[in-house]
Amino acid sequence: MTAHHLLPDLTARARTTAHTRTPACPCGTTTTLTDRPDGTVVRHESTVAKAHAPGMDPTDLAARLTTAASLPTVLLPPLTPAPLHLHGRLVTCWPYGTPVDPDDPDAAPWEAAATLLARLHRTPPPTPLPPMRGPLKALRAITRLREAAPHPAAAPVLHAWTLLPAWARAEASQPDTTTLCHGDLHLGQLVRHPAPDGPWLLIDVDDMGVGVPAWDLARPAAWYACGLLPPDEWARFLTAYRTAGGPAVPTTGDPWPALDIPARTLTVQTAALAVVKAVTADRPLDEVELAVVDACDRMGSVPPELAPGFAK
Repeated sequence: MTAHHLLPDLTARARTTAHTRTPACPCGTTTTLTDRPDGTVVRHESTVAKAHAPGMDPTDLAARLTTAASLPTVLLPPLTPAPLHLHGRLVTCWPYGTPVDPDDPDAAPWEAAATLLARLHRTPPPTPLPPMRGPLKALRAITRLREAAPHPAAAPVLHAWTLLPAWARAEASQPDTTTLCHGDLHLGQLVRHPAPDGPWLLIDVDDMGVGVPAWDLARPAAWYACGLLPPDEWARFLTAYRTAGGPAVPTTGDPWPALDIPARTLTVQTAALAVVKAVTADRPLDEVELAVVDACDRMGSVPPELAPGFAK
């Protein structure tokens, strides 16, 4: 079957699963939440169906589903205990949760996100898991940048990439191979379940695995270092993580020796994707995109061990 069959059949799967859960389903309109090459997600009432990226390893995904089912107070538990197959893609079904409101930044659940991460990091994996896929996603972003048309902003991004250690570039094993990590933490990875006002839970297990827990703190750390996250919000996040006993950083003192390499890597990844999007749309970089590219330029002039926080 070709790709154009996937969306309608995934929609049918979501509807069927919803009706199995709730025979008296009010049957409102089925909504496409995401439709990208790396994942398609549709919602029918209280049920969400996701077609994972092509090439997703079924054994790895099954292990991630087992982990999510085992930690229902940290991760949204799946409705399907094992992935299904649909047009060559692995498909999972989930209960719907209310996402973070992107139009209300003051209500961003930084404390909840940090507390959930700390609990995740402190939990021994309930089943053998593959490596956390964060470094691999960074490598894929750099690959896309190299394949894109030339752009003047590419040079500082690629140079900053070369200064990162091999493990951060997915060229060697991560220095931690036991800690349970989410792998792609941002505020879009939290929902309230049961909707609309249940407790916050983490979603999206695609990158989950064992690895360096500081990676899960790296995106907000990078935003803070780039001047994109206000200091008080970063302090709320970091304090909540430490208060909850998170192992990625020391309980007191300077967190940057642990955070610097992951935060630099996430900055490079973000900048690479920003340049690719600008090239694809044939438009200039916007203010936020310029900020992360400028951060890469600063990284290129000062080695990581000499400049925690990107020489802010």
